[in-house]
Amino acid sequence: MTLTVAPARLMVGDALRALAAASVVVAAWQWGPVGAALFLLVLGGTLVPRAIGAPTALDVAYCAVLLLAAYAAQLDWYVAIGWLDVAVHAVATALIAVVTCLALARWGGLDRDVLGGWLSGIAVASTGAALAVLWELGEWFGHTWLDDRIQVGYTDTIGDLAAGFAGSVVAGVVVARSARR
Repeated sequence: MTLTVAPARLMVGDALRALAAASVVVAAWQWGPVGAALFLLVLGGTLVPRAIGAPTALDVAYCAVLLLAAYAAQLDWYVAIGWLDVAVHAVATALIAVVTCLALARWGGLDRDVLGGWLSGIAVASTGAALAVLWELGEWFGHTWLDDRIQVGYTDTIGDLAAGFAGSVVAGVVVARSARR
C-alpha cells in the first residue's frame, strides 16, 4: 500500500476552507442567522480557488482575507480599529477581482487572450470596481432589511468604494505586469 501526500497548497488552502466551514457553526451559535449567512457566503467563496486550481499564494491569501473580513465584522474590529475597514476593502476586493477573472477565464466566460497582457489589468480593475459596488449594495441591503448593526453610511460607503477600486487597480497592475513575463 502506497501513501501519497497532498500538495502543500491543498493542505493550507483546505485548512482555511475547513476553518470557514467550522465558522458557519460558530457563527450560527454566536451571532444567529445573519452571522451564519455571512460565513456561508465566505465558505462558498473559499471553494472557488480550489475549484479553479488557483495558484497557492492566491488561494491562501484570498481565503485568509475572506475569513479575516467576516470575523472583523462579527467581532466589531472595524469599530475598534478605524483603518481596518478600508484596508480590508482594498485587499479583499483586489483578491476577489483576481479570483473572479481567473475563474471566468478558466470557465470560458472571459477570453483567455485578455489575460495575456495589459488588458488583464483593465479586466481586474473593472471587475473590482463592479464588485465593490455590489459589496456596498449588499451592506446596505443587510443593514436595511436584516440587521441594523451592519455599519453603513455615506462616508463609509464612499471610503469602501474608493478603497476597493484602488486595491483592484493595484491588483490589475500586478496581474498585467506578471502576465507580460
